[in-house]
Amino acid sequence: MSRRRFYASPDDITGSAITLSPDETHHLIRVLRMTPGDDAFVFDGCGREYKCVFRAVQEDRARLDIQHELDESVESPLRITLAQGLAKGEKFDFIVQKATELGVASIAPLITRYSEVRFAEQPAAKRLERWRRISLESLKQCGRRKLVEIEAPRTLCELLAEATRCSDRRLVVFNERGGAPVTQALDGISTSSLVIAIIGPEGGWSDPELELLTQSGSTSVTLGRRVLRTETAAIVALTLIQHLAGDLSV
Repeated sequence: MSRRRFYASPDDITGSAITLSPDETHHLIRVLRMTPGDDAFVFDGCGREYKCVFRAVQEDRARLDIQHELDESVESPLRITLAQGLAKGEKFDFIVQKATELGVASIAPLITRYSEVRFAEQPAAKRLERWRRISLESLKQCGRRKLVEIEAPRTLCELLAEATRCSDRRLVVFNERGGAPVTQALDGISTSSLVIAIIGPEGGWSDPELELLTQSGSTSVTLGRRVLRTETAAIVALTLIQHLAGDLSV
């Protein structure tokens, strides 16, 4: 049987006891139909996970007793931000899910010239909440313990302005028009560096955007001779980065 995993913030972990939120409690009771005495695993979103025993529900919140903390390493040693051009429909949901599985530290949705998605302030807030929920469910499934930071949509200019304030970072833009091999772009990378993988939208990059990326010190990288969909490019790019400098191997 696969592990039945739950998330609890550090504030809900006191001594040897953990209290789950009402939503997590609903999943424990109504979906998984667990009963007192069942084993469960709880992670705190900061890198720690505990094997627990479910004891009782009080005021719509499950109480669990910690048996011991798990000590194996599950997170990637490489810090990766996926800066992803916004995509229509459920494509961005899919990207968030798979990027979480592939070990990114953060996701920065990008508003670009050819993005076919525009959000008013309220719908954007709702979509951001949805993305964070999707990422949390993916964390539970894949075994990770650190929450993925998912930022509000912003422009390419805003992303690059913030990135230039970080001295130890590598900007890698995946370009359908060609570029260097990813091995060259990541040459000499260390696990202390921040890798910002920048993926264009479904409509591709505009000339001014590519010029701005070049001026900001980005390395243009090719993913081959075929033009990939934006969601495919994100998965391929992250897989290559993790294989070359992270925690994926063959």
